[in-house]
Amino acid sequence: MPDARRRFEYRLRFPDGARRVIPIVLDGTTLGCVEPPPVARAWTALACHRCPHCPLDAAEALCPLAARLDPLVEVLGSVLSYEALDVEVASGERTVSTHAPAQAVASSIIGLIGATSGCPHTAFLKPLAWFHQPFAGEEETVFRAVSAWFLKQHFRELDGETPDWSLAGLRQRYDALHTVNVHLARRLRQASSADATANAIVRLDMFTKAISGEIDDILGFLRGRLG
Repeated sequence: MPDARRRFEYRLRFPDGARRVIPIVLDGTTLGCVEPPPVARAWTALACHRCPHCPLDAAEALCPLAARLDPLVEVLGSVLSYEALDVEVASGERTVSTHAPAQAVASSIIGLIGATSGCPHTAFLKPLAWFHQPFAGEEETVFRAVSAWFLKQHFRELDGETPDWSLAGLRQRYDALHTVNVHLARRLRQASSADATANAIVRLDMFTKAISGEIDDILGFLRGRLG
């Protein structure tokens, strides 16, 4: 049986010795984000830099993705991209430790919260978030995304639905995700006094573009290594 909830803790230590913790809790049934809760700020309002393809009702007060990133902005919004942090990411019995630029740390956190935030354009990433791998690189990200997509198509076929083995649907979802990244970066530039959080989106968008535009090359590379 799946866990009722899954908790991730990003434990950050700054060069001056200061320590901060950003906890992220996912619901085991919906795979949605329970913690951090949404926070109302000017930059988290749905109307602020709203994505042109957002399907949410205009009556909604907050962008579900931006509203859950408030703790990240509080901790890293005044930090420069290149400032290196000591990081531990703890979940269950596993702890991953690294020394990484603030941009990479913010990118990993945004990827996890974003997938589970309630944004309709990131919902397809929920299963990857449940099995979150901090600081995953481009090849690993592509491998996990495509593997999860094919598993989903297998279940669709078992349910009598038409599977998409061509990856066309996955490409479309990542194209839509690119638009989300562009507008979220604008929000984070408005909310932050330094560049770590906005540049984290630039890093995430590199992976998005890789899956959307370079997937065949990466899969060709991986194909020869699957035996």
